[in-house]
Amino acid sequence: MSKIRSLTKALCLLFAALSVAGPVSAQQVTGTLGSPSATTTIPGNQLPAPQPKFGGVIKDNAVNSTQWWAPRIVPPKSAPNILFIMTDDAGFGVPSTFGGVIPTPTMDRIANAGLRYNRMFSTSLCSPTRAASLTGRNHHSVGFGVIAEQATGYPGYDSVIGVDNATIGRILRDNGYATAWFGKDHNTPTYEASQAGPFSQWPTGMGFDYFYGFVGGDANQWGPNLFRNTTQIYPFEGKPPGEWNLITAMADDAIDWMTRIHQTNPDQPIFLYYVPGASHAPHHPKKEWVDKIHAMHLFDGGYEKLRETIFKNQQKLGVIPKGLELTPWPDDLLTPWDKLTPEAKKLFIRQVEVFAAYVAYNDYEVGRVIQAFEDLGRLDNTLVIYQNGDNGTSGEGGPEGTFNEVAFFNGVAPPVDVQMKFYDVWGTEQTYNHMSAGWAWAFDTPFDWFKQNASRLGGINQNMVVMWPDRIKDKGALREQFVHVIDFVPTFLEATGIPAPEVVDGIKQKPIEGTSFLYTFDARNAKAESQHKTQYFEMMGQWAIYHDGWLMSTKANRAPWQAFLPTNPDPLNNQVFQLYDLSSSWNQSVDIAAQHPDKVTEMRAMFLEEAKKYQVLPLDASVGARVASARPSLTAGRTEYVYTRPMTGLPQGDAPYLLDTSYTITADITVPEGGAEGMIVTSGGRFAGFGMYLLKGKPVFLWNLLDLERVKWEGPTALTPGKHTIEFESKYDGLGVGTMAYNNFSGIGRPADTTFKVDGKVVATKRMEKTIPIILQWDESFDIGSDTITGVNDADYKPPFPLTAKLNKLTIKVDRPKLSPEDVKKFEEALKKVESARE
Repeated sequence: MSKIRSLTKALCLLFAALSVAGPVSAQQVTGTLGSPSATTTIPGNQLPAPQPKFGGVIKDNAVNSTQWWAPRIVPPKSAPNILFIMTDDAGFGVPSTFGGVIPTPTMDRIANAGLRYNRMFSTSLCSPTRAASLTGRNHHSVGFGVIAEQATGYPGYDSVIGVDNATIGRILRDNGYATAWFGKDHNTPTYEASQAGPFSQWPTGMGFDYFYGFVGGDANQWGPNLFRNTTQIYPFEGKPPGEWNLITAMADDAIDWMTRIHQTNPDQPIFLYYVPGASHAPHHPKKEWVDKIHAMHLFDGGYEKLRETIFKNQQKLGVIPKGLELTPWPDDLLTPWDKLTPEAKKLFIRQVEVFAAYVAYNDYEVGRVIQAFEDLGRLDNTLVIYQNGDNGTSGEGGPEGTFNEVAFFNGVAPPVDVQMKFYDVWGTEQTYNHMSAGWAWAFDTPFDWFKQNASRLGGINQNMVVMWPDRIKDKGALREQFVHVIDFVPTFLEATGIPAPEVVDGIKQKPIEGTSFLYTFDARNAKAESQHKTQYFEMMGQWAIYHDGWLMSTKANRAPWQAFLPTNPDPLNNQVFQLYDLSSSWNQSVDIAAQHPDKVTEMRAMFLEEAKKYQVLPLDASVGARVASARPSLTAGRTEYVYTRPMTGLPQGDAPYLLDTSYTITADITVPEGGAEGMIVTSGGRFAGFGMYLLKGKPVFLWNLLDLERVKWEGPTALTPGKHTIEFESKYDGLGVGTMAYNNFSGIGRPADTTFKVDGKVVATKRMEKTIPIILQWDESFDIGSDTITGVNDADYKPPFPLTAKLNKLTIKVDRPKLSPEDVKKFEEALKKVESARE
């Protein structure tokens, strides 16, 4: 009887501690409370769960006392594993599963064992889609109105997922799941990406026990800026070119992690967030996959023919409605295939074959991860979601593609003849490649436009497949309900039986804004009405609003490669408005705005209401200007930087910004007997950057201008043993980034007069007629004393190229241009004229 009373008391104490607001009936306790093997679920309304009161007995002596262990927290019984896969920059017409020509047998496998979804919507851009997917809230609600590299100082755009927006990783982890993130992390603010931290906005700070991947928008898959948790690692060093690749390494690591968890605790469910860099540029597949795709001759007919083929395949598969018509090919934007030169056709086919190989290669590696679940005997109770693309296919390569994507982000488009020099090494470590936007348009079939275009379905209408063998029995079926990326979190919570928390770390949480689509898993709901009724879209001044089958959108007024033009100063109102009834114009082909002006007015008002509710305001149509705009940084407000020890891995967001400004770099070194060589300081790498180094003892400074040109300054002789001072001075001939605040790009990328000195003596002078205007290679770091990943000049050295001289002191001084009152007045007047002309 006393044991029963003790157990009853312990249960009361436990439930009182764990149940801040949730019902006691939600508790599931296993084992004997107080024993080391006892487990419990929690109400989940407060995270972390409060520490339960001690339920044992404490006397003066242990012999008269009773031990009592707090039960381990576990998820509800039968909660599934979750494997959440999302690829990058892939539109509706990419995978074979939805009519594409690129073989994706893994995606086909999931579709045949589960469901296809043809109305899955993204935000039209990377970071925003991922932030929404992880939090269940709209991307502006969680600070990601744009990518992290374009963050501005407004709540909807500051690239900070606030503490009142706990991620699905945090929720599931605190409810007993093992959580891991593999691949791309594009949701850490650029100014918190260094080893100085803080790490609260890294995956491990957002609820994921384990992270293996890269931080930023993309990465060189042959040699990425790779992290395990928060430590940078270099597993590719010493490997022959073309052997090690992150797509395979990531799958290997994911399989190792899930196996380790299973062997350690077979009963613990896992949440695996698997987001590879494929198929974002640079397109870096292994050679055998390029050879496989090349042998299939999928693209020899050109991009218009490809579009027609994909459209016919989609109709045969039934993944699009019958009776659709394709929108016209944009001859004014993309040169028709039959108007291209033979050389351009050859290059473009090479570009797309490498892209297709990247997609197929990645799908194969995803298949290995899924097979690992099956090999562990865990696939039946695993919810697998495989979303094709976090936005539409990218047109950021421009009409002719590029061998170097960094050039695009600086407004430079290398012509075909220049790109042909890289034809034989396309997709290898020698390129940071992207394909012609003509292919991107085709891969968004049956829609049009691209990634970045939030007002066109080609930018936002993805597709996905879902499998859960224990739950989904309507195998191979199609679902056409409206689903948005904010719907993932509520779906995962409903599937696991875990509630959204009200309080996390003592902070009241924002409500989940998505709608669960778990109802679509049941065959009886195959034709049920969409439960997600209203959704806004906005990206860089282009916007749309969906409501109950209607879509009102702004006319696309900018292609993705047109990022450095004067922007629309009033993107809320200065637009051409279009209206579509998606029940009859499924692919946005028939604009009926003229017939329904009242509906347009109603939906414009609805968008503004949503924009106010979800932190979308103020609207900003700028693109490239935001990349170079001021934001928090460890260097913000500083004009002098001093370093006294070697250091590597400082990301661009926290490194001295030497573009569009005057600066001086001074190195005080001591050369040992026998001479010295090696890197003194560098930022960037093979595709854009600078370096100061000793080459066979001679001091060198080099600017790598987008891998198109290298400008080099060199001392005449090797440095003798002893102390030396090397100095590079650049006097910028321009007004700097401040002009962009007035919709004017005249201040950036201007010439500079340079002087190279050794021990106070001028050894070289040059006028640089061109300078890099916006950004260096973002996946390469600022390094002192050696060079990580790739070098700025392969002809001179190979990384890590350690400095064998002693670094005494490195000083960088920056003298940033400032606009005078006269300059400001001039730009303000010019801006007013532009705005008046628009009215």
